[in-house]
Amino acid sequence: MTKGQFDVEAFYAALDSQRQSRRLTWKQVAEESEVSASTLTRMAQGRRPDVDSMAALLIWSGLDANSFIQHDRSDQTSDNLAVITAYLRADPHLTREGAAAIEAVVKAAYEKLRKD
Repeated sequence: MTKGQFDVEAFYAALDSQRQSRRLTWKQVAEESEVSASTLTRMAQGRRPDVDSMAALLIWSGLDANSFIQHDRSDQTSDNLAVITAYLRADPHLTREGAAAIEAVVKAAYEKLRKD
């Protein structure tokens, strides 16, 4: 089994995206998720949340913890662009054209910035 590490920076960025899409303040996130504001502040500084806080934030956000586990990706079976596309097309706040436009931007950026 490959040892993994939790990517708190990516998790915090995903939480921030959730926060922005819901038009909430961090204080409101703390209240809704029942996590202390100081935990969110520490996460902004790159520190890991405790297990209970992480669980509460995962439940609040609907995010999958496995998305934030860094490990040897040579055996990765899913294509990240396919996952992003699926999420965009399933977003009820986007039109079909809007999802396709964002998908095109993400794909172009990915192609330009990826490591070969």
